[in-house]
Amino acid sequence: MSPSVRLQEMIRVIRSARTQGEERGIIQRECADIRAQFRQGDNGERSHSLAKLLYVHMLGYPAHFGQMECVRLIASPRYNEKRMGYLGAMMLLDEKQDASLLITNSIKNDLSHSSQYVQSLALCTLACMGSAEMCRDLAPEIERLLRASNSYIKKKATLCAVHIIRKVPELAELFIPAARSLLSEKNHGVLHGAVVLITELCARNPDTLDQFRKAVPELVQIMKGLVTSSYSPEHNVAGISDPFLQVRILRLLRILGHNNDTASDAMNDLLAQVATNTDSSKTAGSAVLYETVLTIMDINSESGLRVLAVNILGRFLLNNDRNIRYISMTSLQKIVQTDHNAVQRHRGTIVDCLKDQDTSVKRRALDLSLALVSAVNIRSMMKELLIFLSTCPLELRSQTASGIFNAAERYSPSKRWHIDTILHVLTTAGGDVRDETVPNLIQLITTASELHCYTVHKLYRALVKDISQQSLVQVACWCIGEYGDLLLKGECEEIEPVQVTEDDVLEALETVLQSHMSSPATRGFALTATMKLSTRITDNVDRIRSIVSIYGSCIDLELQQRAVEYNALFKKYDHMRAAVLERMPVMDKNSPGHTNGDTSGEIKEPDPSKPKPVEAGLLSEPASQVCDLLDLLGGTDTPLQPKPAPTITPTTTSSADLLDLLGGLEPIPVPTVTVYEKNGLSLKTQCDKQTETDVTVTLIASNSTQSDITNFTLQAAVPKSVQLQMKAPSGNVIPAHGLGQVTQTVLLNNPNKVSLKMRIRVSYSHQGAVHQDTVQIDSFPSLGWNCQPSINPL
Repeated sequence: MSPSVRLQEMIRVIRSARTQGEERGIIQRECADIRAQFRQGDNGERSHSLAKLLYVHMLGYPAHFGQMECVRLIASPRYNEKRMGYLGAMMLLDEKQDASLLITNSIKNDLSHSSQYVQSLALCTLACMGSAEMCRDLAPEIERLLRASNSYIKKKATLCAVHIIRKVPELAELFIPAARSLLSEKNHGVLHGAVVLITELCARNPDTLDQFRKAVPELVQIMKGLVTSSYSPEHNVAGISDPFLQVRILRLLRILGHNNDTASDAMNDLLAQVATNTDSSKTAGSAVLYETVLTIMDINSESGLRVLAVNILGRFLLNNDRNIRYISMTSLQKIVQTDHNAVQRHRGTIVDCLKDQDTSVKRRALDLSLALVSAVNIRSMMKELLIFLSTCPLELRSQTASGIFNAAERYSPSKRWHIDTILHVLTTAGGDVRDETVPNLIQLITTASELHCYTVHKLYRALVKDISQQSLVQVACWCIGEYGDLLLKGECEEIEPVQVTEDDVLEALETVLQSHMSSPATRGFALTATMKLSTRITDNVDRIRSIVSIYGSCIDLELQQRAVEYNALFKKYDHMRAAVLERMPVMDKNSPGHTNGDTSGEIKEPDPSKPKPVEAGLLSEPASQVCDLLDLLGGTDTPLQPKPAPTITPTTTSSADLLDLLGGLEPIPVPTVTVYEKNGLSLKTQCDKQTETDVTVTLIASNSTQSDITNFTLQAAVPKSVQLQMKAPSGNVIPAHGLGQVTQTVLLNNPNKVSLKMRIRVSYSHQGAVHQDTVQIDSFPSLGWNCQPSINPL
C-alpha cells in the first residue's frame, strides 16, 4: 500500500468512527505508529508520517512531539521533505517555542538557494511565524530579495517585509528605498505587495509620509490604468479590473492625502473618475466605491466631490444586500455632522430602513434618523419615529424613547407639541424610558401654565385607560394632585371636555394604589395626589382621610412614613394643611435639585469664596459636624474653631412640630467635582453619605463637542473590603453642545470604614473613533466622605 493511500486510509477510518472514544483510540494508535517512524531515522517515510501528524493536529489532538521532526525535515536537501517540514513549522511552531530558533539558520540558507521554490518556502515560513529575533537576523536577506529580478520572489519578500515591520517597527527604515522602487513594477502581485508595504510604513512611522507623498502622481497613474484598462481575465472580478489592488491603492491615497492639500488636489480628479465610472451593481464594484467614499471624506477634497460621495452612500441604501446598507449608514453617521445638508437629501431612504427586518440595520437607521432631526423637519421626522417606536424590538425601545426626548427638547415647535409627544412615548413605551423622564416632564408641565387644564384632562383619560405604564401613571397622578380642581371644573377649550366627579378621580387614584402593577414609587405619587386633593375638593375629605390612614401600617416604609405624616396633617395641623399642600411653584430646570440627570443646564459647583448660610436646624449639631459641612461646601483656609452648641429651648408650637415632622424643607445642595475632562467629555461626581457605612456616588457626564458621543459606558472598581453596586445608566448617548447629560449611580458599602478609593474606566465612541481612559479617585475620608475627592488620572 502506497504512503499516500495510507494517509487517505487513516482519514477514512477516523471519519468512520461512531463515537468519540473510538476516534481517540484510532488517534492513539496512529500517533504511536508515527512516533515509531520518527525514531527509525531517515527511512523515506518521515514526510508522510509528519503529514499524518498534521492532520491529527488539525483535529485538535496533541502533536507537539513532531516539532523536532519539522526542524530535521527543513534541513533535508530533498524538496518534498523540506516542503513538509516548513508546513509543519508553520502549523506546530510559533515564536514562543524554543524550537523555532533552531530553524533560523536553515531559513537563512534557503533564502539564498538557487531554486525559487525553496526560497518561497523560507519566505512564507518567516512571514507566518517569524519571531522578533528571527526578523532582526534575517531582515537584510529580505531587503536583498526585494531587489531580485524574479517577480515571484519579490512578491513573497514584500509580504515578508510587512511582517518584519509589524514585529520590529524600528527596522522600517531599512525597507523604505526598496518599497519606493517597487511601484514601477508591472506585475500585479508585486505591485499589490508594494502598496501594502508602503501603507504599513506610513501607518507605523508618520515621518515617512512626506517621502511617499512624492509618489502620489505615480499611484494616481496606476489607479487610472486599472480603471480604464480593458478586460483582463487574469485580474478581472465581476467586470472590475483587479478590485483588490484598487482598494489597496485607495487606502494608501487616503493616508497620504489626510490633512495635505497638495496630495489631495492631485487625487481629486481620479476619485471623481472612479466614483462615476465604477459599476455598483456587483459586490466588487461596491467595495471599490466604498473605499473611494472613505478616501474622499478623509482627505481635503472639494465640496462637490463630498456631495458625490454622500450620493454614492445614498445609492448603497437601496442595495438589496443588508451588509452594504449597514456600512452605508455607518459611514453616513460619521459624516452627518460635517455634511448635514447632503445627508438630509437621503432622509426618506434612511427612514425606510427603519422597516428592515434586520435588527442591526434598524439600530443604525435609528441612530442616523435621530441625527437628521432638525427644527425644519421635526414634525415629519417625529411622526416616523413614533410609528417606529410602536413596532420596534424591545431592545431598541429605550434608545428610541431617549432619542425622541432629546430631539423634542432641542427642536420642539411649541410646548403643547412637546407635551403631546412625550405623552405619546409614555403611552407607548412608558416602561422603557429613563428615570429622569418623569421629573423632566413635570418641570415642563409646570412652566406651561396655559396648558395645565389641557394636560390634566389628557393625563386623566390616559390614566383611566391604562395603568400599566408606570412613568405615565406617575406624571398623571402628580398632575391630578396639583391641578385636580381644573379637572373637576370640566372647562377646557383645547380638548373635548369630560365631566369628571370627585368620586371618579378618587376611584382612579385608589385603583393605582391597589393595583399589583404599581411600583412603590408610583403608589407614593398616588398617595400624595390623594392627599393634595383634600384641599381641592369639598365633599370627599373623609374618604381621603380613610384612604391615607390605611397606609399608616403599610409594609413599605416610604408609603408608611408619608401616610403617618399626612395623618398628622389631618389631626394636629389641620389648620396648616391648605398652606402645606398648595400648588407647587414653577420649577427652574437649572436650579439645584431639579437637574434630573439629563438637562441642558450645568450643575454649578459651589463657590468657595462665598460663605454658605447654615440653617437653624443645623445649629444643634456638634461643632465637628458643622466643620465637616463647611469643609464640604468649600470653606476658607482659616481653620474653624469649634463653638459650644447654643441651648435651644423646646417649644410646643404647631409650626415647630410640623417642621420636625416633615424635616428640613431646603436640602443643602451636594457639590460636584470634575474628575475627568478630555476630548470635550466632562465627568463629574457627587458624593452623598447615607449612613455611617454607606455612600452614594453619582457620576454625571456631559459633552461640549459638536457631535454626539455614543456607546458611552462607565466601569468602576473599589478595594475588596468595599461592596459596590452600579445602577443602570440613564443612557449611552451624550448629546452634543452640552444639551444633555448621562448619569449613573454607584452605591458603596464600607463596613470596615477603610480608606476608600475608586478607579473608573471611561469608554466611548466619538466621530468614528473609540476612546478608553481610566481615572482614579484616591481620597474618600472615612469620617467625611462628602469631602472633595483627590483625582489621579491614569
